[in-house]
Amino acid sequence: LSESEVHWRKFLEQLLQRGLKGVEMIISDDHAGLKAALRATLPSAPWQRCTFHLAQNAQHYVPNMSMRSEIAQAVRDVYQALSQHEAEERLKEAVAKYEKRAPKFSQWFEENGPEGMTFYKRPGGHWKKVRTVNVVERLNEEVKRRTRVARLFPNEASCERLVTAVVADIHEEWAIGKKYLSHESDVA
Repeated sequence: LSESEVHWRKFLEQLLQRGLKGVEMIISDDHAGLKAALRATLPSAPWQRCTFHLAQNAQHYVPNMSMRSEIAQAVRDVYQALSQHEAEERLKEAVAKYEKRAPKFSQWFEENGPEGMTFYKRPGGHWKKVRTVNVVERLNEEVKRRTRVARLFPNEASCERLVTAVVADIHEEWAIGKKYLSHESDVA
């Protein structure tokens, strides 16, 4: 119904009641309601702030248009580091570099930048896939593409059947075919 904590908490509690377990990481944009609900329902699951959305959010703190690409590159450089230690060093360097020229960005990045580094605790072969919510965005695009073709549904259940079929097909592809993440890619 909304992005508030109460609605996210109810959603997560329903998933847990239906048997959700073994959550190794949660990746999302910066939703205060979701973060609060996660702390309440899945406190031991590490949270990863989507680095793509984090980079987009950084643009709100750029003092002028001429600095946009420079700051965007600085943010990308942090999350393309080869280790968490290197990323933390790059973050410190970026904060210091822009302290005078872009003080709002510098302060914001110092506070928010570490939220995008949880993926470094996962195996190196997973990093590219678990630092953003691209997989969810792609799933949503596919659902929209398939439901637009149908245009009108006679009832809510018919729409749910189509969406369920789309998701089941993608799940089968991941489980049997190309495997989105596997333990074979656990090599750093």
